[in-house]
Amino acid sequence: MNQACAILPRDERTQPARIIAGYPQTPWRTPAQPLVKRAPTLSELTGPLEVARRVSLLGGDIAGHGAKQAIGQVIRLRVRVTDEDGSPVPGAVVEMWQANAAGRYIHPNDDDHAPVDANFYGAARLVTDESGAFELRTVKPGAYPVPTRDGWWRPPHVHFSLFGKVWLARLVTQMYFPGEPLNAQDRILNAVPDAEARERLVAKYVPPTGDPYNELVFEHEIVLRGRRATAAQP
Repeated sequence: MNQACAILPRDERTQPARIIAGYPQTPWRTPAQPLVKRAPTLSELTGPLEVARRVSLLGGDIAGHGAKQAIGQVIRLRVRVTDEDGSPVPGAVVEMWQANAAGRYIHPNDDDHAPVDANFYGAARLVTDESGAFELRTVKPGAYPVPTRDGWWRPPHVHFSLFGKVWLARLVTQMYFPGEPLNAQDRILNAVPDAEARERLVAKYVPPTGDPYNELVFEHEIVLRGRRATAAQP
């Protein structure tokens, strides 16, 4: 494998701590023993092929309309996926999931304080276009208390999972919203030591222009690898 394709060492400054205090799932996800290095096989280096044709795409509008519109502030996310050189990454399969406007996920493990919105499923699957971009119309997710019950609330955020052209190429991360007071105390966001790297996880607010007239717009860039890579987030 040449240097261009080599897997670079983890940058501890720009990636989150492996174990996050107050987040009990992180110790479960962290290996207790050193990793065993082995050469990738052909199936790992060449698959999955044509992911976009093998999975169902769920469309770029999960906010709904009319009587079927979800409760909450309608927003539009304009996201661009690039590589470490700034070149677009077309054809990448992107999955997203989020809480509803009240801070509730549609998941059996989420039975906390907030109500379910019958018109909001909270997940989508899209493919980046030739410019590496995709748009998603949704509602702004609400904050919610973490079940540890020690005063820790998660700020509004959206989860993204990006699949590359091989099994080993996948990035799971989160996108946060600017100006949220809970960002400063979020243990997951602040598990990334480098302030500039944390800022790359926060979307940019686009001032309203009247088009669309009834949606707030946020722009975000997800960078794969390199010095300005988007940090992984559990």
